[in-house]
Amino acid sequence: MSQQTDAPASPQWMRQQERGSRFWLRIMSALSCWLGRPCSRLVLYGIAMYFVLFGGKAVQASRRYLERSLGRPARWRDVYRHVLSFASTIHDRVYLLRDRFDVFEIDLSGAEALHRHQEGGQGLLLFGAHLGSFEVLRAMARFRPDMQVSMAMYPENARQINQALHAINPALAPDIIPLGTMDAMLKVHARLEEGALVGILADRAAGPDEYLSRMLLGAPARFPSGPLRMAAMLKQPVYFMAGIYLGGNRYRVHFELLEDFSTVGRARREAAMQSLLDKYVAALERHCRAYPYNWFNFYDFWDES
Repeated sequence: MSQQTDAPASPQWMRQQERGSRFWLRIMSALSCWLGRPCSRLVLYGIAMYFVLFGGKAVQASRRYLERSLGRPARWRDVYRHVLSFASTIHDRVYLLRDRFDVFEIDLSGAEALHRHQEGGQGLLLFGAHLGSFEVLRAMARFRPDMQVSMAMYPENARQINQALHAINPALAPDIIPLGTMDAMLKVHARLEEGALVGILADRAAGPDEYLSRMLLGAPARFPSGPLRMAAMLKQPVYFMAGIYLGGNRYRVHFELLEDFSTVGRARREAAMQSLLDKYVAALERHCRAYPYNWFNFYDFWDES
């Protein structure tokens, strides 16, 4: 039985101030382009060490999450590996946003079903999470140059990171649809009508929302209902998407059909929304257990209040 609750105006992840710096991100971007990926990656080991030593609550949250996903006490090297994986995906954005897909080995899983749904110009919703890298999805353009990808996102958190990334590739600005505005739904609908893939990270929200409780990694966790309502209103197929970082220069992009609202009538809409959440949480838990160092929620996900 799910429990519906109201969220505070500012969820914990938004109240937790970022430790990033736009200046240092720009420096890192310049070094990455100048030195190349193998050499500039050496800096990440020091950055990860610094964060593990001085990360405070974020490191504590990492340890608690890892204990759930690993099923055992998290050791120091587990936390370090978790942070290093996060730093690696941030670093790789410099290359992915410049379309330097040649420096990566990227496997696709489940893309055939997604492409079949796209035949005839149908748009699709992608429900992702703070799991691995969403930017690696851009690599699919190598196989389908006509594919359009937009991201519906809450811009409040990681604002400095996004500004730095836009400086890397200004052409990305039209691909981002800011949520929380009056016309956000209209923009998402328009992109879907154009046959685009529209992604949203559905494991947390910004601002007031109704939350539904589900068991995740052995304990109840709250998930925002906003993405579910969006999917039901837009009446499009919804896929789970994860760009898993496998270490080195390797990624695996996974797609999995969760629910097809284009075939759901009004009478079944509520049940379909509940089913969508169940399948989404199941897919998220499966990936957290299989790739525990890829979920980048560095706050206590289960203690939101």
